Amino acid sequence: MKRGERILMANRRKYRIGILGSYGGLNQGDEAILQNLIRQLRASVPVRITVFSRNAKDTQQRHDVERAVSVRDLSREEVTHEIEPLDLFILGGGGILYDAEARIYLRELDMAQKLGIPTMTYAVGVGPLNDSAAQKLVCDVLSATNIVTVRERSDRRLLEDIGLHRDIIVTADPALLSKPEPLADGTLEIEHMAGKPRLVGMSVREPGIAAPDLDERFYHGLLANAADFIIDRYDADVVFFPMEWQMLDVQQSHAVISQMLRPQRAHVLKGEYTSGQLLSLIAHCDFAVGMRLHFLLFAALQGVPFVALPYAAKVGGLLTSLQIEIPPITLVNAGRLLAYIDRSWDRRTVLQERIKTHLPGMKRDARKTNKYAVNLLTKPPARSHVPPLSPASTSGTP
Repeated sequence: MKRGERILMANRRKYRIGILGSYGGLNQGDEAILQNLIRQLRASVPVRITVFSRNAKDTQQRHDVERAVSVRDLSREEVTHEIEPLDLFILGGGGILYDAEARIYLRELDMAQKLGIPTMTYAVGVGPLNDSAAQKLVCDVLSATNIVTVRERSDRRLLEDIGLHRDIIVTADPALLSKPEPLADGTLEIEHMAGKPRLVGMSVREPGIAAPDLDERFYHGLLANAADFIIDRYDADVVFFPMEWQMLDVQQSHAVISQMLRPQRAHVLKGEYTSGQLLSLIAHCDFAVGMRLHFLLFAALQGVPFVALPYAAKVGGLLTSLQIEIPPITLVNAGRLLAYIDRSWDRRTVLQERIKTHLPGMKRDARKTNKYAVNLLTKPPARSHVPPLSPASTSGTP
């Protein structure tokens, strides 16, 4: 950059942006979303970023941001002080608008709107949304949001079905723009990934509020059978990729291994890696079988063919975008899954070509969200202060 350009950049005002999502080191997919959201903003305009995080210390250490606050520890008055100076408030990305937590995430978005601050959702995922009160709240708050972008067509359809009548823009997951990062020397040896004839990556997840219908006993046995089949059929070692280190992915992975006949050829990643380093590790796999959305997305980014177990609509959305078909997990038994894995293994070159064909368009869509954010920053609507909702209307929020 020339000296005159540097002076011009230094003299330009920095836009103050707040970002709220499921951030704070809980999930590698969410951290990849935030990393790419920040990277695109910084490449477009001069910004000062505040992340409303679930763990401010982790976010401050992990990401290049000026400020991070542990939003769930703050009162409404404290949050107001953080939001008032902002030029733009962003909700997202990630799958955060669902029954159990929609109210939690919408509190700050609603507050920003009442303060007259431009707001947008950033490629959010939606659902399940079966609770009528949650549906009404989502419709009310998103109706007042300047720009609503979602990451899948199914998300737009769900919002329309619950009564949201407004423009809803489909873009794509910001994690699609993730880039591999270097691994420390000896990482492959430490993780039992060096010198193997073949490697197959696997991903599991815990039952919980985002996957309420998941039968733990059923899928542990299902994946154990699948892992043994992969080892015997393809002479491959199996590596489990935990995407949530602080949650239950590690325990769930070991629970699957405990039911295997050949557990000596299965391993769980031991190190804590960045999302970019996980991308680099997945590149060493010949194939992947998994449940976690961003594990599958990372496999696609590295051209690794995969079989998905779509426990939720968001996984189905990825498959639809890549034009890859798989029956839902509730209709899969061991025999059908093994047959599908075997057929997909034989067709892995075809799957790679399909990924190669559709991924560039998905990345283009992922970049569009940032353009909407920049446009809202540089050409903001008139700012008007509106009194906040009464405490009764936001009861149940932290």
